Amino acid sequence: MRKLILLAILLFAAAVTPSALAAASPSSAAPVAAGSAAGASVQAGPSAAELLAKTGNCKQISKGKYKTDEETGATIPVCDANGAVFWKADMDIDCDGQRTAQCNENTDCCFQPDTAFPQSDGKPLNAAALPYIVVPQSSGIWNYAASKLQGAGSCAVIYNNKVVYAVIGDTGPKSIIGEASYATAKALGINPDPKNGGVDSGVTYICFKGSKVSPIENHGKATSVGEGLATKFVQSN
Repeated sequence: MRKLILLAILLFAAAVTPSALAAASPSSAAPVAAGSAAGASVQAGPSAAELLAKTGNCKQISKGKYKTDEETGATIPVCDANGAVFWKADMDIDCDGQRTAQCNENTDCCFQPDTAFPQSDGKPLNAAALPYIVVPQSSGIWNYAASKLQGAGSCAVIYNNKVVYAVIGDTGPKSIIGEASYATAKALGINPDPKNGGVDSGVTYICFKGSKVSPIENHGKATSVGEGLATKFVQSN
């Protein structure tokens, strides 16, 4: 009789234990809700689409328009917005600044060993390593300083659904707009070669008024500052 009772207990335990264990196991726990701290991917700044949605209309602030290259017509206005100015242009490759394997007299026919705005140690910027953009020198068309932009200012550069946060690192010709460093192009998936790289159109530049990244050469700081300002830009426009 004892053997029969013991056998019945063992059979009952064998039937109950797997379901009990399954109920208690972590894998059967309720799924983490979307947007909760665990399992959710957090995007620090706005998406490319969110930023572009705020640049659909242009309140022209420049007194005239810019060329994208010396041989093209002047078709690019600089547009005003709450907290920023923006323009939509091409991207030429700026390789000026420190000599590197990517940027030097041999790789770039127009190489200049200097940038308008230097690093915190006084050296020129490193175009191959630092995402920066070029603004036109102040002229009768537009004075970037009058729009509260300055060297080391924070900008978002958008191309092909990608966003890169860059600084204002150099100045260019008074009548041409649409230029950024080797590193900016590379980060956006654009051919960065100063001889045959760049892209003819489709690049949006948004520069935030009154901003400054310090030190200018710290790209991590440029990204965190830019993400915060881009969020405000989306909210206020």
